[in-house]
Amino acid sequence: MEENDDLTKRVVDTMMKEDKASKHLGIEVLEVTPGTAKVSMTVRDDMLNGFGICHGGMTFTLADTAFACACNSRNRKTVALACTINFVAAAKAGDVLTAVAKELSLSGRTGLYDIAVTNQAGALVAQFRGTSYGTSSTVLDA
Repeated sequence: MEENDDLTKRVVDTMMKEDKASKHLGIEVLEVTPGTAKVSMTVRDDMLNGFGICHGGMTFTLADTAFACACNSRNRKTVALACTINFVAAAKAGDVLTAVAKELSLSGRTGLYDIAVTNQAGALVAQFRGTSYGTSSTVLDA
């Protein structure tokens, strides 16, 4: 188990090192294990929409990053087939959003993941669901 967790961490570290969008948004990986991931981001003023709340695209990107970390965690290069998001509550500047991805199913090359996005008070902000497709490539050379 420890060996798998080490591989998972190396895979996610490699992905995030090259993820310019996540770096730009200040997304940090807090935890990863095979099939799961937890990431966070602080909502900044430049992430707000015209109503003064966090732009939905920013929340989607945070959830998508958690999704990517979880579905690539076993070192199979994996991409999104489909993603949906439901926005439940508004986030404001200064809020710390956390996205927790959990693998619901992994069968062959396809996986199903739920990602809950919450604020610093633990209130649900958005619920994201992603379907992944594993390619024949790896993130790291084994």
